[in-house]
Amino acid sequence: MMSLPFFGVFLALLATLTGERVIALILWAVSMAAMLALFRMHASDPLHIVL
Repeated sequence: MMSLPFFGVFLALLATLTGERVIALILWAVSMAAMLALFRMHASDPLHIVL
């Protein structure tokens, strides 16, 4: 699941190299939003610690 934002950033890099600036910015923004959503899900997960 966490690999999806990295694939998006890679596609944004490829779009940059081919000269598609608008597509690269959109892919980068979507990747950052996905990464923030995944981080929020991870950070709010309860810890199941038995002491």
